[in-house]
Amino acid sequence: MMIEQVRKENPLIHCMTNVVVTNFTANGLLALGASPVMAYAKEEVADLAQIAGALLLNIGTLSTEQIDHMIIAGQAANEANVPVVLDPVGAGATSFRTTMSKRILEEVKVSVLRGNAGEIASLLGVQATVKGVDGSMEGDKIELAKQAAKQFNCVCVVTGEVDVITDGSVVKTVANGHPWLTKVVGTGCLLGAVIGAFIAVERENLVEAATTAVTFFGIAGEQAFQQTNEQGIGSFQEAFLNQLHTLTDDQMKQLRRNEA
Repeated sequence: MMIEQVRKENPLIHCMTNVVVTNFTANGLLALGASPVMAYAKEEVADLAQIAGALLLNIGTLSTEQIDHMIIAGQAANEANVPVVLDPVGAGATSFRTTMSKRILEEVKVSVLRGNAGEIASLLGVQATVKGVDGSMEGDKIELAKQAAKQFNCVCVVTGEVDVITDGSVVKTVANGHPWLTKVVGTGCLLGAVIGAFIAVERENLVEAATTAVTFFGIAGEQAFQQTNEQGIGSFQEAFLNQLHTLTDDQMKQLRRNEA
C-alpha cells in the first residue's frame, strides 16, 4: 500500500533539479501527494536537505557552482540519514557532465542512482552512445545495473523499454510504460523525484520502494495514453498528471507487468 502511504505522509522532497523541468516536477509531486521544495542557495540547502523526506540531485542544467551546492546538500542529507536520489542527466554526452556526476558519487552517499543505459554505462567507463541527454548501449542492461549498484554502493535504476532495479543482488524488472512518456519534456526527471517520494516512506527496502515508484509511473503513462491517444501529447501530459493523482495501489497491482 505504498501509494497510499505516500499520500498519507505527504513527504517533503527537496529537489535540486534543472530549470527546464522545475514546474513539471513540482506539479507531478503534488499530484502524487508529496510536497516539493526547490532550493539551490548554498545558504539554505543543508537546512532543507536535513528536514526533507528525500533529496533529489538532477544535473540537467549544471554548473560547477550548482554541483558545489548539491554536494553541500547531499552531505547534510547523509548526516541526517535522508535518502538521496541522483539523476546524472546526460552523463557521457560531455566530459564535464560525466566528471561532475562521478564527483557527486564520490562525495555523497547516494541511495538511488537513476539513469538510462547510456548514462549509467558512461559512469562505469563502459562503451555507450549518448545524444544530448538520451543514451543507449549494447549489452546486458541487468549486468550493467548490477555493476553500477555494486560499484557505487546504491540501488541502481536503469530505465528503458524494460526498467531494471537492483542493489547488486536482488533484481527487479518493470515493463510498464508508454513511448509517449518520452515525448513530454521532464518525465524522466520527474521519475527521479517520484522515486524520492517512495523511498521517503519506505527506507528499509529501497529496491521495493524504487520498483513500486517505477511501476506506478509506467502505469500512469499507460493509462494516460489510453485516455488521450486520439487527442495528442498536450492532452496526454494533463492526463498523466491526473493519473499520478488518482491511481491506486489496487489498480497498480492489477496492471503491473514483468516484475522479476
